[in-house]
Amino acid sequence: MVPLAWALQSAGHEVRVASEPGFVGSITEAGLTAVPVGPDESMEERLHRIRGESAPKVSAAIPPFLTDSLFDMGEAVREGLPWEEVSWLLGTVLVPGMWIVNDEMVEDLVTFCRFWKPDLVLCDVIAHAGAVAADAVGAAHARMVCWNDLFLRIRRDFLRAQQRQPAGERLDPVREWYAGWARKYGRDFSEEVVAGQFAVNVLPERWRLEPHERTLSMRYVPYNGRSVVPSWLCEAPRRPRVLMTFGISKAPWIDPLGMSIEQVQETLDSVADLDIELVLTLPDEERDQLRRVPENTRIVDFVPMNVLLHSCSAVIHHGGAGGFNGAMVHGIPQLIIEGSVDAIAKRTVLRETGAGLSLTLDEFTGPCVREYVTRLLEEEAFREGAERLRQEALDQPTPGEFVSELERITAEYRSRRSGR
Repeated sequence: MVPLAWALQSAGHEVRVASEPGFVGSITEAGLTAVPVGPDESMEERLHRIRGESAPKVSAAIPPFLTDSLFDMGEAVREGLPWEEVSWLLGTVLVPGMWIVNDEMVEDLVTFCRFWKPDLVLCDVIAHAGAVAADAVGAAHARMVCWNDLFLRIRRDFLRAQQRQPAGERLDPVREWYAGWARKYGRDFSEEVVAGQFAVNVLPERWRLEPHERTLSMRYVPYNGRSVVPSWLCEAPRRPRVLMTFGISKAPWIDPLGMSIEQVQETLDSVADLDIELVLTLPDEERDQLRRVPENTRIVDFVPMNVLLHSCSAVIHHGGAGGFNGAMVHGIPQLIIEGSVDAIAKRTVLRETGAGLSLTLDEFTGPCVREYVTRLLEEEAFREGAERLRQEALDQPTPGEFVSELERITAEYRSRRSGR
């Protein structure tokens, strides 16, 4: 979102970035204007306040019985999915997160939007409060998709399955949530508010999981926050450089889906004699738990990927959007240790483009990582596949080139709302 915000500001538009207060520093560091909304507490604190001190961590796990079809690419016909399964997924996995993340942001956000009167509200795919506020003040609104729009897919699955249910058995918790806020602000419920009027997607067209009926394409531009180039990056690597990173999967309020420290150690031991420079991002407290660090390994607490990736020959990551998209636009072969929710879909992309390999956590062993990394470095087909994927990504308009299209479609929806 940051490169697009910069592009809009550079074109003369006013931009405000609304978020929980704890994220304000990240916004202002990006040179953007922040609007704090909601309570000044962390997600972990909010979970404990709402659910009690014994609250479980947020889990990104999708039950095995749903994963077979949930991540199929494209707009395949998805008729006939069992009501019990899709209603469970919507009501148990998605809706609780909706109200925990959004409920306490809505009123502050609507108050600000009534004062500031935005023409367009761009919403992260989990920022449902933005859609409510946009509808309340008559702004155009769109979903910003940095990878797979799982919510939109599950929502469409739900609505199809709902039509097969008896009239009295069509409970819809998403509609209830949106309709409650719509009534508060004098609006009627509309499915358009739930799905967005259009979407902005940074993925190449053929790799979009569930495209919105009206999807605008924009190139992914990496942004990693405040960045400093370390001195060791100021010269070309003497050996192939491999990055291993697991990003947000290490956040304390999320059930960890990435490697355990024991698996990290096993990986380091297994690649210790390879002629590579392994750069591992690991917090200091976890580094201290390692028993040994091989000579070919450099451990850093953080290094901005946008200054590191151009010098890498391969990337090992958990399937997060930053790791995948960053490697994609740099044309680097990838090994995904499947830890993110939608890593299954990314596995499909790597397989069909030849841009990399993947392992589930159940398949993981240190020797297997060694084998796959060796293949990524030695087999030319992976570099060729990564370059093909890169070209698909670069064929999309940059944020600067995209602004005029965003201006046009915003004017269209604003005119529709005003009746002009």
